[in-house]
Amino acid sequence: MSEMIKETKLQKALAAVGRGAVYIVMSLFALMTLYPIFWLIMNSFKTTREFQVSQLAFPRAPTLQNYVEAWKMGDFGLLFPNSVLYTLGATAGIIFLSLMAGFAFAKLKSRATKPIYNSFVIGILLTTQTLMIPLFLEVNLLGLYNTRLAVLLVYIGAGLPIGIYLATEYIKAIPSAVVESARIDGAGFFTIFLKIIVPMSVPVATTLAMLNITGLWNEFALINILVSKTELKSLPLGIYKFSGSLSTDYGKQFAALTIGMVPMLVFYMIFRKQITKGVAAGAIKG
Repeated sequence: MSEMIKETKLQKALAAVGRGAVYIVMSLFALMTLYPIFWLIMNSFKTTREFQVSQLAFPRAPTLQNYVEAWKMGDFGLLFPNSVLYTLGATAGIIFLSLMAGFAFAKLKSRATKPIYNSFVIGILLTTQTLMIPLFLEVNLLGLYNTRLAVLLVYIGAGLPIGIYLATEYIKAIPSAVVESARIDGAGFFTIFLKIIVPMSVPVATTLAMLNITGLWNEFALINILVSKTELKSLPLGIYKFSGSLSTDYGKQFAALTIGMVPMLVFYMIFRKQITKGVAAGAIKG
């Protein structure tokens, strides 16, 4: 009996040590992740001279002038709304079309289903670099160069391969009996999609939103070849201005980077619970 008690105590002690080790490792990982963000924001309140003298110390006289000048020089007043439009518009299009296509591929079987599905999914293997020249030529051919529509269409098309794959695999797990019952009751496919499939696919939609919002907000390569007018560009192109002749003006450069980063931090802080639930549910179902 005493041996069993000792063994139980030993197991509890080992479990406690294991949990402690996990907490230490995760705390170190969190520190390594958060410190560069903190360092960037801290130095964005310094003048370039103060940063060059002391890069790790807190700012002696914090100033918002870097943000004021970075906002003006980067044309962020024009570019910020564009980034919001491109990110939210393209993400909404990707989610809606992915769910619609996923419903068709998962529940509406025909001989053409598999070839069409494969033609979409193979797009996952294509890199941005391989698409840049064909996209540029096609956009010019269609007369869409220097238009917001071109940016939205390209962003939506680029996000559909992974979106359709995840949506199809998720919707496959939805019982077909639900769809069949609705069909017996006289519901059309579009009604079934809107009233049954979409509400049941919220977790995978959340996953797609997380993947695309963060990616599209920071996208640089594609929009750089799709538009040349300042009023049509996005925030990353404005931030890029500070890598040229202004690359040594660290105060403004850090302020510009912070302006581009903060919206994503706010997005995560507000929707962190939904994001965690959506990713977990999407992973399990998918």
